Amino acid sequence: MLRTTIAGLVLTPLICALPASAEDFFETQELPIRVESFAAGLNHPWGIAFLPDGGMLITERSGNLRHVTSRGDVSAPIDGVPDVVARGQGGLLDVTLHPDFADNRLVYWSYSEAGDGGTNGTAIARGRLNGEMTALSDVEVIFRQMPKVRSNNHFGSRLVFDRDGFLFATLGERSSPQFRVLAQDLGTHLGKVIRIRDDGSTPDDNPFVGQSEAMPEIWSYGHRNPQGMALNPATGEIWTHEHGPRGGDEVAIPKAGDNHGWPVFSYGTEYSGDPITSLDEHPPEFARPVWSWTPSIAPSGMAFYEGDEIAEWQGDLFVGALAGASLMRLELDGDRVTGEEELLGALGHRIRDVEVGPDGALYVLTDQSDGEILRITAAD
Repeated sequence: MLRTTIAGLVLTPLICALPASAEDFFETQELPIRVESFAAGLNHPWGIAFLPDGGMLITERSGNLRHVTSRGDVSAPIDGVPDVVARGQGGLLDVTLHPDFADNRLVYWSYSEAGDGGTNGTAIARGRLNGEMTALSDVEVIFRQMPKVRSNNHFGSRLVFDRDGFLFATLGERSSPQFRVLAQDLGTHLGKVIRIRDDGSTPDDNPFVGQSEAMPEIWSYGHRNPQGMALNPATGEIWTHEHGPRGGDEVAIPKAGDNHGWPVFSYGTEYSGDPITSLDEHPPEFARPVWSWTPSIAPSGMAFYEGDEIAEWQGDLFVGALAGASLMRLELDGDRVTGEEELLGALGHRIRDVEVGPDGALYVLTDQSDGEILRITAAD
């Protein structure tokens, strides 16, 4: 299977990690690693947020938020989470902490929220977590994707605070042909990356503030279904990735006001094999991705490695793969991808999210009804 950069560079995948023994040791290009089950028994876990003490909050798509201790003990569901529409790709989705969580205890999460007449849409809420990690109080919805539509697909949605304390969120275009075209419509939130303050209000310097027919929260548009977002620690920029249709998954750096082209242009095709567009080349007015996968790996979750546990991976970008059932490692030179390695393919698990823990280990969520948190460390 070929991996292709947009500039035309073609690379064959590096050797897939294969288990060296029954003890969950794997060989990779750079070093041997150990993969252990840190916690199990989770119902389609979707997002991770690490706590100051080394524990974490985990969302389950079915609607539960759970506390997992630094020892891997899984709590009962935390009280206070609103009802979610847990159908299709919807449910309780991402979770993150306020930058000043240690002082204010604020937790943010995204989810599919019911609307009138069977409609639904992505919403973002926040609440204050008690010291016992058992309940949320002062819960409020700070953002609702508009319009709500009838669809169980393409909700997005990842949440990331940048260094200035602004909250970025990715929003899907809801999949159906009658909705996907709205990714180009600045009067809707469908197929957008948004940027808001921690209380849900709009920053004055967002690119479309003051335009009467544009949603002021929009940061970039023309996205399909972005399910990965991370802050690049080297530059402070937000990076995203999104599902293509049949091929054309993209890693990109959405900048203020950028149009990423969907569905006017795509490197993928319809699931039927029909073309998305008659355009043969990437139009210059659309932002170019830095990396693309065809065939599709169905990327989900994204993290830059910045830790002391695995020095050989310092600065690399990690992307989970659902259809690809693996963890992809991308080597970077600035904003350019220079190499790729497919990891954990032998396990055959759909990877929903990937994060770097405060201990420097890499943690991934497996997308299963009996899902796990896997912890990856250097074998030596």
